[in-house]
Amino acid sequence: MRPRRRPIEQSRPTNRDTTRINDAIRVPRVRLIDDDGAQLGIKTTDEARDYAYGKNLDLVEVAAQADPPVAKVMDYGKYKYEQEQKAKQARKHQSQIHVKEIKLRPKIGVHDYNTKKGHVERFLNQRAKVKVTIMFRGRESSHPERGRDLLLRLADEVKEIGVIESQPLLDGRNMVMVLGPTRNAGAKRDAENEDAQGSQETVHGDGDGQDPALEAPPDDAAGSPGEESPGEAEAGAERRASRA
Repeated sequence: MRPRRRPIEQSRPTNRDTTRINDAIRVPRVRLIDDDGAQLGIKTTDEARDYAYGKNLDLVEVAAQADPPVAKVMDYGKYKYEQEQKAKQARKHQSQIHVKEIKLRPKIGVHDYNTKKGHVERFLNQRAKVKVTIMFRGRESSHPERGRDLLLRLADEVKEIGVIESQPLLDGRNMVMVLGPTRNAGAKRDAENEDAQGSQETVHGDGDGQDPALEAPPDDAAGSPGEESPGEAEAGAERRASRA
């Protein structure tokens, strides 16, 4: 018969709070610390508990291995909340490190090399680390200096945005170097984004205006097509009268 599996809830460890507070403290005596940090000496657990209850607070065992154990008067619910908030802020400010990898051959062509270098620059500008690997095949492994020279050349060409964090090291049939972003990495991209945003705002700001060169001339500068001046109208009337 196949053994019965334990329920998932029992097989997975749970992060339970094992801190003993109030009635869960079973030792006969404790060294009591007040909520302001003052040492109150050794008290029976009942006395310490009554003292905490009298201040509408909790009695919390903070050093169970001491003799006698140390207990402190505090608002345990508030304490737990503050600890959770601190842990949350610490996780929020942790920087995630991304590592990208680029593989090269010792006899790589110029076009392929420039393409790979462009990838390295893009990764560094994204503030990620780059692991550059030279792959040796056959007799190429007998000349590791060629791979080293290629890696150092790459590092020199991207030195404005990348710095060597791990020097080229031979690992089996491969040679590996790690580049890390400098403070200048991503600065050019951020500046271009700001310029593009500023240009877009300028276009939006001038959109309601009109080019002065396209404005229509004033009415007194030119007459309407086919309209005669007063002098021309009088001369025409005289010609028609003489013909009659």
